[in-house]
Amino acid sequence: MSYVSIRRGVLATTTAGVLAVALAACGGDSGGGDSDGPIRIGSSLPLTGEFSQPGTAAEEGYQVWKEMVNEDGGLLDRDVELVIKDDASNQNTIVSDYNALIAQDKVDLLLGTFSSLLNLPASAVAEKNQMLYVEPAGGSPDMFSRDFKFLFFAQQATSDKQGKVFAEYVAALPEAERPKTAAYPTLDDPFAAPNVAGIQEILEEAGIETVYEETYAIDTKNFDTIVNAMKSADPDLVVHGAQFEDGIGLTRSMLKADFTPEMFYETNAPSFGSQYVEGIGEENTEGVLYAVSHSPDADTTGNAEFVAKYEEMYGTAEVPEDAADAYAAGQVLQAAVEAVGDIEDQEAMADWLRDNEVDTILGPLSWNDDGSPTGDFLIGQWQDGKAQIVLPPDAATAEIKPGWTPGGAG
Repeated sequence: MSYVSIRRGVLATTTAGVLAVALAACGGDSGGGDSDGPIRIGSSLPLTGEFSQPGTAAEEGYQVWKEMVNEDGGLLDRDVELVIKDDASNQNTIVSDYNALIAQDKVDLLLGTFSSLLNLPASAVAEKNQMLYVEPAGGSPDMFSRDFKFLFFAQQATSDKQGKVFAEYVAALPEAERPKTAAYPTLDDPFAAPNVAGIQEILEEAGIETVYEETYAIDTKNFDTIVNAMKSADPDLVVHGAQFEDGIGLTRSMLKADFTPEMFYETNAPSFGSQYVEGIGEENTEGVLYAVSHSPDADTTGNAEFVAKYEEMYGTAEVPEDAADAYAAGQVLQAAVEAVGDIEDQEAMADWLRDNEVDTILGPLSWNDDGSPTGDFLIGQWQDGKAQIVLPPDAATAEIKPGWTPGGAG
């Protein structure tokens, strides 16, 4: 999951300035610590501010990875030490933090931060210093349009392809079961917008008519006007490009207006587990579909051990998706380090990742030359108060059910 609550215009203008500062400010030697001491791995995460919830989950994932690596003998027979700073969800702070990690803290390796907003400038610092940069969350296609050689995304797909499996499933339904019309309300956001656009393109090619589309601002709090317009258009399917808060807000407005399309797909929000249930009510989750990177029940490399260790360390078996993504980023970094055998040769590690597949708790990951991943996301569905994986079939924990039936109907 790639959680970025900013407008695309803000991303374009703000990031341009911050990237310039990042590239100009970069300096200092990378890594090179005591070869007999711990391997120091640096990251700055949004532990406070707008992204503090997923940022904290990402830190948990990194900590679980560190503990499990050290319990297994370390990395290249050396303990792993994490150096984590708080960027406060701020682009300027993230640049300062990664420069400090490299030039002052003298970390040996880097792990990424959370969100495209923060990873765009942070990855520029890493690229300037020619340090491998594995990010756990930051799927905007803009991340991978800069000809970077050291950047890799540790999820299955960029945001424009995260709904591909769902869209192809709908497009392939028998004509009698396939939605005829669709609506696309979308947050003006570099994660949500390309996500929805990718789905819309596939569905329109399949002959599903777009009867409503609207992009709304990040500060939208009242969704009644949008919902009333959608209700008047009477779509069979609603595809909502959302982050968490607006995902909850629009769904509540739909329920208030008694607008229940036959099929409801929403980005991001439904993957937040119990927080999503609390936000809209368990009885209203039934049948909601969404894309997700991780399932705690998946039979993937190290997943059962990760889930057990997370529960041991944090006292709950409900593993946040962002914690799993961070853990997977650690697995990717670890694979590259162990394959090359020399943390000084970061170019060789980047080259190795481009040429190889890495088994992770998210499944096998591989990358294009630009560091973007080549796989497909899982598709989840809420069924009987529990989040299930329904697509693709070989990863499913339950069969997909037709329809969204809020209020316990159906």
